[in-house]
Amino acid sequence: MTALYVALGASLGAPARFLIDQYCRRFTNKPIGTFLVNVLGSFLVGLTFANKTHWHDFLALGFAGAFTTWSTFILDLYLGYELKKYKDVAINLSASLIFGLAAAWCGLQIAS
Repeated sequence: MTALYVALGASLGAPARFLIDQYCRRFTNKPIGTFLVNVLGSFLVGLTFANKTHWHDFLALGFAGAFTTWSTFILDLYLGYELKKYKDVAINLSASLIFGLAAAWCGLQIAS
């Protein structure tokens, strides 16, 4: 049954990521969409971390697992580096780490 909850969450997470990213690309060529989904996903994982029910399987493992994207984040950093946009790369990297950790911490605090 766990696999069903994970699959159901993932089937909603991946399209949500795509839609948010496409929406953000209308306004900027910066990787704002990737940043937003990774921070929101970190919050969801923190929020459901201590919950060992099917909500954790659905939200954290399924939805957030498909919603967040490590590979696109790394690709954005690499492309910025290749284009010699070092300031953008540094901002993206540090903001993603700081806000991702803060979002996960906030989720944990709300859940406890």
